[in-house]
Amino acid sequence: MNSNPKPRSTTTLDAPSFAQQTGQAGRRRLGSLGVLLLAALGGFLATPSHAQDIPTSPSFVDDFKSFDRARWYVSDGWNNGNHQNCTWSKGQVSLSDGVLSLGFEKQQLKDREFACGEIQTKQRFGYGTYEARLKTDTGSGLNAAFFSYIGPSDKQPWDEIDFEILTKDTSKVQVNAYIAGKGKNEKLVDVPGGTQNAFNDYAFVWQKDSLRWYVNGELVNTITDPAKLPSHAQKIFFSLWGSDTMTGWLGAFADPGRKLTLQIDRVAFTALGEPCQFPESLACSVK
Repeated sequence: MNSNPKPRSTTTLDAPSFAQQTGQAGRRRLGSLGVLLLAALGGFLATPSHAQDIPTSPSFVDDFKSFDRARWYVSDGWNNGNHQNCTWSKGQVSLSDGVLSLGFEKQQLKDREFACGEIQTKQRFGYGTYEARLKTDTGSGLNAAFFSYIGPSDKQPWDEIDFEILTKDTSKVQVNAYIAGKGKNEKLVDVPGGTQNAFNDYAFVWQKDSLRWYVNGELVNTITDPAKLPSHAQKIFFSLWGSDTMTGWLGAFADPGRKLTLQIDRVAFTALGEPCQFPESLACSVK
């Protein structure tokens, strides 16, 4: 935890004005002219490191003392398809006491009965250590996710690296990777004490020859097969959403009867070869 004082107010965040103008920008896994415009406006800073050959935006740490609109885009006003039973809403993204919360609650928006929250970086990142400190709620039929992604909406192949907490069972988290839109690299790993009882640290280290996932500093999965390793710079996403139809994966959805949240205490990216940025960082101990 960062020892600096954190704000004591709660703020609901609005999407940036240019993002509102681009309509359905930022839609995950679906093409959109709005996303292409967002990519042109937000872009990513191509700064290749001597230690890597994928361009990347610079290292950063965000402990949410404030909301950095230059870094984050707030999804608002659409959904990712028929499988999703909620509409992304800027009203479901809020900041309180240095924690960013993504919500899910019953609220009619457009043709969906529920509203949900998602944020994504405007920049893209390459090889390095990706870390997030998260706490979830519980509830069948929902997915609380921390992942990186790029795809056809940005004129790139679909590459993705996932932590997905299926909150029907908060004792585990699912890790996965998609290469050119092909997954089947998923693995369920234990989260001692559960994802809902305390903040837990989730991280993956992406290098040219390996991809490793960590939970609370412990290595839980490794991929070294070159055919299963991403090769395109990606944006960082957090989302909380539900589904009435994906029961085999998420479980049967039931109205939780209250607002659920995914809480994000900190997120960091440390580019490969760069020094670690805070004492608790996995990048300090894992190469």
